[in-house]
Amino acid sequence: MNNKEIVAKAIFDVVKEDLSLETVTQLLENPKSVDHGDVAFPAFSLAKIYRKAPQQIAADLAEKISGTDFEKIEVVGPYLNFFMNKKMISKAVITQISKEKGHYGDSSIGEKGNVPIDMSSPNIAKPISMGHLRSTVIGNSIAFILEKIGYTPIRINHLGDWGTQFGKLIVAYKKWGSEEGVRTEPITELLRLYVQFHEEAETQPELEEEARAWFKKLEEGDKEATELWQWFRAESLKEFDKIYSMLEVSFDSYNGEAFYNDKMDEIVTMLEEKHLLQENEGAEIVDLSAYDLNPALIKKSDGATLYITRDLAAALYRKRTYDFAKSIYVVGNEQSNHFKQLKAVLKELGFDWSKDMQHVPFGLITQGGKKLSTRKGKIVLLEEVLNEAVELANKQIMEKNPDLPNREEVARQVGIGSVIFHDLKNDRLNNFDFVLEEVVRFEGETGPYVQYTHARAMSILRKANFVIDETKEYELDDKESWEVVKLLQKFPEVVMQAADKYEPSVIAKHAIQVAQAFNKYYAHVKILAEDDQKESRLALVYAMATIIKEDLRLLGLHAPNEM
Repeated sequence: MNNKEIVAKAIFDVVKEDLSLETVTQLLENPKSVDHGDVAFPAFSLAKIYRKAPQQIAADLAEKISGTDFEKIEVVGPYLNFFMNKKMISKAVITQISKEKGHYGDSSIGEKGNVPIDMSSPNIAKPISMGHLRSTVIGNSIAFILEKIGYTPIRINHLGDWGTQFGKLIVAYKKWGSEEGVRTEPITELLRLYVQFHEEAETQPELEEEARAWFKKLEEGDKEATELWQWFRAESLKEFDKIYSMLEVSFDSYNGEAFYNDKMDEIVTMLEEKHLLQENEGAEIVDLSAYDLNPALIKKSDGATLYITRDLAAALYRKRTYDFAKSIYVVGNEQSNHFKQLKAVLKELGFDWSKDMQHVPFGLITQGGKKLSTRKGKIVLLEEVLNEAVELANKQIMEKNPDLPNREEVARQVGIGSVIFHDLKNDRLNNFDFVLEEVVRFEGETGPYVQYTHARAMSILRKANFVIDETKEYELDDKESWEVVKLLQKFPEVVMQAADKYEPSVIAKHAIQVAQAFNKYYAHVKILAEDDQKESRLALVYAMATIIKEDLRLLGLHAPNEM
């Protein structure tokens, strides 16, 4: 139980005739100052019921509430301020963490239900830029968070591996490319060919016709076109996997757009059978005015299917394959309307499970307040950013701890971790500015600061040769340790909140708060002082390190033991 639940129950036992437990819980407040206790209850809401002044009601309640959960209850005007029993709660929290370790905060609420997570999804033959970072790391963290509360996440990389660009690439490769060039640097070479195609097509418009003809061949299963497409896809994936292994993100499926080519006819047939398709200027649409949405364009006038037709086929395939409890799409905010249309068409088809589909949108990464897309006319490549971050981390570790045994490995964990952490500490709907030098700092609200706090705690435990004893009862009642204890106690609630909102920033902010509270504790208390509280203080250090490590794991980061 958290502190609010303990207080709510104590008050409810007295006012149960007049207020529900839920109402009491909602009325509780967190005092702004620690001098006003840990939880406050304003008595105003009972004034009409009891026909007394709130100050008098507060005083009456204080006399009736009893129990060992509180050190004291103070009445301040109309407020009841509850000071929790620090010894009792610190003992319960440290004991639970010492027994459950990284499983503290686990839950079985998900009942092993499958949750496909559509994430990352770069386009074949184009580089992974900083723009792809958000979908990748937000999706990965949501997968870890949902797994912690009992779901089975399925990470899906819905690759952009189909479309007219492949016709253009085939033409460009046959005219100006070489096998060696593509094998040596696949993405760079394919992008160069793609750009060259567009440049040449400005003066030679017939190239566009050639490209369309080659894409038509590809759609019809032509051997040469198919082999080139498969090769471009395989070479691109090798390059993508380098970056995914740097981020330590893996996928359960790489089924991209091409996978659904033979699955769209069924969707069109279903729409026809339900009389949902209407003709509009030669195109076929589904009218969604009942949902206050623009019509969904299912087939163009030339008979070509569209992105939404493919997504309808993908949604149905995922329901049949995974029988999902929920299905999540971690896709930019600008696609919100598309997902509203997608769900509405599925609902029109009679698929009630469409309500279990959730678009998890996010804002943009900017540089200098502008959309991050170019730097000296180039795309900002994610691989370059990650490599620079590792170099910056290495430099700082060299200054702080030149003799660190596994320095390069730690620099990698800290550098790449800093980029992931910076993304995830921001509310996902917000746009945020990216300045690498600020991201890789060891001070401030950064990933390296949190990781360094963990390393500091591990150093204290090593110095003291401390090993946690699960059978022992550790307890503390000083106000310095209390702030840390409260944050550790709150962790299971934080996990649930992050899962409910699909919001990794809730976890990242908790990690920052724990690190700040612990560093304040470290500055004010002699942890290794030889007295009867030493073992309990070390147990608190152990509990804090355990939770900060778990916070970081849920974000997809490591917690080095030395830095």
